[in-house]
Amino acid sequence: MKILFICGSAEPGNDGVGDYSRRMCGEFIRSGHQAQIVSLCDLYLNSCFNEKQLIEDTEVLVHRIPLSTTNLQRFIWTQNIINIFKPDWISLQFVPYSFHPKGLPFWLPKFLKKLKGSHQWQIMFHELWIGIEREATFKNKCVGFLQKRIICRLKKSINPNVVHTQAKIYQYYLSKIAIKSNYLPLFGNIAVTASKKNNSELITFVVFATIHNKAPFEKFIIDLKKEMENANKSLKFVFIGRNGDLLDSWISILDHYRIEYELLGPSSEETISQVLIDGSYGISTTPYKISDKSGVVAAMRNHQLPIISIAKPWIDMDDITIKFDDIIQYKKENLIFNLPSKMENNSLISVCNLFLNSIHL
Repeated sequence: MKILFICGSAEPGNDGVGDYSRRMCGEFIRSGHQAQIVSLCDLYLNSCFNEKQLIEDTEVLVHRIPLSTTNLQRFIWTQNIINIFKPDWISLQFVPYSFHPKGLPFWLPKFLKKLKGSHQWQIMFHELWIGIEREATFKNKCVGFLQKRIICRLKKSINPNVVHTQAKIYQYYLSKIAIKSNYLPLFGNIAVTASKKNNSELITFVVFATIHNKAPFEKFIIDLKKEMENANKSLKFVFIGRNGDLLDSWISILDHYRIEYELLGPSSEETISQVLIDGSYGISTTPYKISDKSGVVAAMRNHQLPIISIAKPWIDMDDITIKFDDIIQYKKENLIFNLPSKMENNSLISVCNLFLNSIHL
């Protein structure tokens, strides 16, 4: 089978959806299929460029078209790639901001409809529209309304045979605009390469990648200190990756409460894998209801690291119920350390198999 992935950008390590597409292509190639990538609006180059990118010892051919290219030239390049490769399936990896700086790619539905070939379409919705949460600003709700219209036009223009999303809450809101989607869980972009080194006397909390705003971290630390008063174990926080602007405020809180921490910063995948697999708990600052769209959560799941969600309150418009058996949701003065009864481990191989089974229907 031949599968062509379409995403926004494909600079390794600088675009999450590009990294996702590359890993899927690599696994499909290792499984005996053919797979390539087209990055339609690449932010990281100024001219059209074809290259082979190496992922887990597998070469993936990537056709990169810069954002600055005219839509006419973009169409000519893309159609030529389809004519040569002749894919059985084209997989659109959709994030509105991947195809337009302001998240409004009005041009995309008509552009994709014009592409000729014998292929069938699959869409993976990594993001929908902004403004789903009740506290969204009026501006975000207006932009979200337009993004929703684009998604509706996208469905009508290419009539996808299969639609996927990695977030349960997105399944619900897609159904409200008459788009039936299958749940395709997210795998982490950090391969599991490490082996656990036990230290039963130390409870380690791993904070990986960006810290999101309004997470009630100090309240969590106060409850954590109370919970650990009678325990004969030491606490330690390990920060790894690019944690963002809020790192300093979290460090100040740890200093104030005299809790040990280590700052590792941007690190190799091997180092990240070792930290994740050695951790006692992972800290997620993604709102609980949308935890399954987080690449950080996916990486922690792949490493069988129990997750505590410490996030700002987030209520969607319809306030639907979403529950994850393997994620502990922190609530003030109600810190529960019971290990999850179920530990999700959506590996790259298992997710790719789900993908292939769904397009064979």
